[in-house]
Amino acid sequence: MGTQTQNGVLPELPARMSPAPAPAKAPKKKLVRRTEADRSQIIRRTFQLLFLAWNIYLGTVFYFWVRHYEIGIDTRSAVRPPGVEGWLPIAGLMNLKYWLVTGRVPAIHPAAMFLLVSFLAMAFLFRKAFCSWLCPIGTLSEYLWRAGRLVFGRNLTLPRWLDILLRGLKYLLLGFFAWAVSTLSADAIAAFMGSPYGAVADVQMLNFFRHIGETGLIVFTILVFLSVLVQNFWCRYLCPYGALLGLTSFLSPTHIRRVPDACIDCAKCAKACPSVLPVDKLVSIKSAECTGCLECVAVCPAQGALTMRSGWGHGPDLRPWAVAAGVVLIFAGIVGGAKITGHWKTDLPRSVYLQLVPRADQAAHPMPGDPTLSQ
Repeated sequence: MGTQTQNGVLPELPARMSPAPAPAKAPKKKLVRRTEADRSQIIRRTFQLLFLAWNIYLGTVFYFWVRHYEIGIDTRSAVRPPGVEGWLPIAGLMNLKYWLVTGRVPAIHPAAMFLLVSFLAMAFLFRKAFCSWLCPIGTLSEYLWRAGRLVFGRNLTLPRWLDILLRGLKYLLLGFFAWAVSTLSADAIAAFMGSPYGAVADVQMLNFFRHIGETGLIVFTILVFLSVLVQNFWCRYLCPYGALLGLTSFLSPTHIRRVPDACIDCAKCAKACPSVLPVDKLVSIKSAECTGCLECVAVCPAQGALTMRSGWGHGPDLRPWAVAAGVVLIFAGIVGGAKITGHWKTDLPRSVYLQLVPRADQAAHPMPGDPTLSQ
């Protein structure tokens, strides 16, 4: 009835028919919990709010300075805060080239250059710390997506191919501005800054928001809406300033370091990263998208698994207070040095401002073919 075999012994099954052994599971790593509370986000958000408040103060003082000149009241009591030039990144880039080529500090909008230099120095030493620790736009962007997560329960995650494609936009914008500045000679930059348009570029920036048109308002509304839905939409996809700082951070000796032996592979760090970097898959995080916000470090539960490390080799770990102190020292040192040496304020008499400020919107942008801007 059954299959007959020699000596009543069944033949061995072929090896290919043998059941495959179950893959051995990697032993679960034991969690060694951190012994110290992480305060990096408290420190960082304190810096964010203080810098945002400082910018609001500067904007308020600048607004009343402009109004003094517009309505013709006593301008001697009005003070123009040079710090508003931080909102003129293209002027800062142009003046930086002028300074590097000529060795002379520009007379008009010098604060824009010194602020740019300080933010570049931060990016070199602490990655894009300006973006996550100081930038007012970055601060507002962060609170917008957090509000979106609170209201909708989550933020949108774009497909990886689309995320990578959109990230390239800010580098294209940076490339355009870098090309435009590279075509100008030092004399052309001086002529541009000395023109009526260049001299009151800060007033024009203020007027853009004061008298925003329908198109500008629609674009602004769309950006705010997208920033609520997608983490750091403006910063990740459109900000050329952030692109410049990101490229600078490639040279940084500082990076986020993951220690695989201490890591328990919980992936909390990757979920917390605002730049959506695969922190849990890497050993050293040196991406140009890393803002040095330390959120990944803050959520890591394992002792010594994730730190910010200084030095190109095996340098010491950086504590949050060290990053905060470094940001303060860089900012205070460069800005303070500019003030002490008398290179912080724009050197224009009140009579020039009396003529230009009320008619700032009428100042024509010098065209590339203008003889004063030629090589």
